[in-house]
Amino acid sequence: MEHAERKNEPGGDDGPTGEATPGGTPNATPGGTPGATPNAVPGGTPGGTPNATPNGTSAAARRARPWVKPLVIFLLLAIPAGYLYISAMQSRKGSTTKREEAVSKGLEEGWPSKVQRRIYGMTVPAYATDVAHYETNSWRTSSLYLQFTTNRKKLDKWLKQVGTNRAALQDGRITIDADEAAVVGWKFGSGHHWKGTVREQDKPKPNFQITANMDNPDRPRVFVISTVTP
Repeated sequence: MEHAERKNEPGGDDGPTGEATPGGTPNATPGGTPGATPNAVPGGTPGGTPNATPNGTSAAARRARPWVKPLVIFLLLAIPAGYLYISAMQSRKGSTTKREEAVSKGLEEGWPSKVQRRIYGMTVPAYATDVAHYETNSWRTSSLYLQFTTNRKKLDKWLKQVGTNRAALQDGRITIDADEAAVVGWKFGSGHHWKGTVREQDKPKPNFQITANMDNPDRPRVFVISTVTP
């Protein structure tokens, strides 16, 4: 009797300790619970996206890549070339427009700016009259046109400042050609006493074309073009 009662005690030695009750959840298998999603394989889930490369790019993207490099090279060459072409055309058009305006409106009265005088290596004699100037720029050269009337002494001083002297002025020599003169409407006709000289210097220093009307030696009228080439 004592032995039978011991079997019925809770937690007895003969009870199936730890067994799942009928209808409980089946034991988990190494691959997961029955009916669960199959374990992921290294190449991705069945029927999923094609294998990705280590950098995340698909095989289709790799196949499409060969045309990208030529396109980039083409753009790197075409964009700068197009910019240079447009800039050259704009510079050419702007230069032509400025020339037309100079002929129609004439030179700008007054002294060139300090910046212009420094760039083109020119100044204007003190108390000079009839002072006017005009600047033209292109992708090759830039020029400053200047005219003024002064006296004999101040002309000598001005010639020295630009690196020449009165002795260099040659009788009958006009150093500014017809095309250059036409830019600002200058005319160097016959029947006048002209003297001229050219002062050439190494780049980037400016070159000077100087022509003077000496009809009145005490009041010479000077026409000069200073040109700089980068």
